[in-house]
Amino acid sequence: MVQTMSKITSVSGRGIPLLGNDIDTDRIIPARFLRCVTFDGLGENVFADDRAGNNHPFDHPQYQDAKILVVNSNFGCGSSREHAPQSIMRWGIQAIVGESFAEIFLGNCVAIGMPCVTADPATVAQLQALITKAPDTELTIDLDILKISSGSQAWEVALKEGNRQMFINGTWDACGQLLQRSEQIKATATNLPYISWS
Repeated sequence: MVQTMSKITSVSGRGIPLLGNDIDTDRIIPARFLRCVTFDGLGENVFADDRAGNNHPFDHPQYQDAKILVVNSNFGCGSSREHAPQSIMRWGIQAIVGESFAEIFLGNCVAIGMPCVTADPATVAQLQALITKAPDTELTIDLDILKISSGSQAWEVALKEGNRQMFINGTWDACGQLLQRSEQIKATATNLPYISWS
């Protein structure tokens, strides 16, 4: 059976607020954790140094199992390490809302199927205040209509159209695209004298 590509049209779940601008990839996953052979286990070490100082949202019991991270501006700046979005995703986050994202970090998030949508500072502040006051609040990011909602409240978010199309069509999933074309790949391979398909 051919695996289908993973379309992502919405993400729902509780939110977790992370306040502060310019949170870089070294804070997200310190360099000493980059020696891993696979990304397995990185979620345990996300924000390791920040969390060592205690009172970090990722350790608060009310935010465990949160799916949507709400951040401020220039999130994911610094080095281009792929481990940063991987560690966030492996902690349990499925989407991020922020004022702005570093470009390489954003691209690495798209590559693993984790939408990063932007909102104006007032909206981000309102969302962070909402989930701080009421951690059980359920949020839904709808990529079709580019809104984040909670109950009867809704706020506009933005996402580059190319990235939005990749999520809603499933083309962010490079492995899924290859698997869908496995027969074509096999046919091409049989005509190449230096490849033996097995």
